[in-house]
Amino acid sequence: MTRSMPIIEARNRLTALPEELEREPGTGAVAVTRRGKPVLALMSWELYESIVETLEILGDEEMMSLLRKSIREAAKGRTIPWERARKRLRT
Repeated sequence: MTRSMPIIEARNRLTALPEELEREPGTGAVAVTRRGKPVLALMSWELYESIVETLEILGDEEMMSLLRKSIREAAKGRTIPWERARKRLRT
């Protein structure tokens, strides 16, 4: 759930916002507003990195094709047990 904050308040609370976002990860991002309109988004670095990684995956046609194929196979029950997958990863 994104919450809004006027730019003046954000400026005054900037040093405390990282801890607030860490304590309340469900907040996601804070929309910083000027004259009632969003102009900035403040978020934890972890959330930012997650968004960037997701965008990279979504922008990679080959990776998306493999993801769609994996989802279809899992929906059909074509999965392998964790122990066997782990052995494959070790080799």
